[in-house]
Amino acid sequence: MNGLELSRAYFEAHGKPMLDQQFPDLLPYLAAGFFGSGSECFGYDDQVSRDHDFEPGFCLFLPGEDVVDRKTAFALERAYAKLPREFEGFRRSLMGPVGGPRRGVLRTEEFFTEKIGAADGILTLSQWLTVPEQSLAECINGELYFDNRGDVTRIRESLACYPEDVRRKKLAGHLLLMAQSGQYNYRRCIRHGENGAAQLAAVGFVKSTMSAVFLLNRRYQPYYKWCFRAMRDLPKLALLAELLEYLLTTDNEGDLAEDKYDVMESIAADIIDELMEQGITKATCGDLEKHAYSVNDHISDPELRNLHVLAAV
Repeated sequence: MNGLELSRAYFEAHGKPMLDQQFPDLLPYLAAGFFGSGSECFGYDDQVSRDHDFEPGFCLFLPGEDVVDRKTAFALERAYAKLPREFEGFRRSLMGPVGGPRRGVLRTEEFFTEKIGAADGILTLSQWLTVPEQSLAECINGELYFDNRGDVTRIRESLACYPEDVRRKKLAGHLLLMAQSGQYNYRRCIRHGENGAAQLAAVGFVKSTMSAVFLLNRRYQPYYKWCFRAMRDLPKLALLAELLEYLLTTDNEGDLAEDKYDVMESIAADIIDELMEQGITKATCGDLEKHAYSVNDHISDPELRNLHVLAAV
């Protein structure tokens, strides 16, 4: 049983009956689900994940104090705290996780303010460019069991993916970094005898490629330790994950270095094919730098288009 299954089962067995019996008048204002921080909210948890912050639990979302007062919220918190401490062989922790509560009774406004700096989920252009991508992913992962008021659903839907112009700006920046690190600097570093710098170039190429792949799939990239896991599940370009792992785990000497460069060029070709398939580049060559500027040139918002091409990365 993974974390998502555990949470749903615990809610159905204990959370829902508690709400129905003790808080029927509060139900119209409540949302319940399981999303946010932690591998279990993405469905990526395994045996190793259970060494911390893995327990039966779920989230109950309340509107602001102008709708649900502190006294009522406190009563709900106490009721949640009294739910069974053991379920399906797992035990709820007596200590809160580092970084604040992840489960239990949460104010909707406080949750989204903590994640993205916007209580209502409405982001300015500057926020779209700077909010950590993993935080956006944590706002829309997991499951929402019910949302009687609709606030949480509305916010999650508004954050489902980057606005198209923002996606293109970020994509243009990562394409340019792919060109610089992989198509240009990796081979030059090898020729200079700078193997350490060559590996930094390879790492830079991998990181920018992964970002580009998620953007081309219109998905948010999660925390780095889950990037490969998430990438393998993407509908497009998922097979590149294996090649990117090869670039990270192979030496930069002799024939291997030349092979790694060839792999980078093949990855670049696949990325360009997808750019053309989506109709977001007018360039007709294998140079990622030219495609980067072509993507940037076709951003609708003139303010965003005229920002430095790397402004969003």
